[in-house]
Amino acid sequence: MVWEDKTEAKFRKLISKIPVFHRHITESVVIREAETNAKERNSDRVEEKDVVAAFFSDVPSPFYSMMLRLLEQNGFDYKAYGFPKNK
Repeated sequence: MVWEDKTEAKFRKLISKIPVFHRHITESVVIREAETNAKERNSDRVEEKDVVAAFFSDVPSPFYSMMLRLLEQNGFDYKAYGFPKNK
């Protein structure tokens, strides 16, 4: 699936900052979820909102604060998409 250029660049930069031990699994899961999110919107390309939703879909609680920090540091405006959702 095609990704918006800017979104993909931000995602690649963010992934490079994740500890090596967790990097591959995070990348795989987020790519899969982001592409699923785009398909569910009937879109043929992944946008920032798809990536943000993917990160929030299944993050283990010990990594939650790190995820928020990395999203912010890499220009993902998760609040614009209604995250974090109230539980």
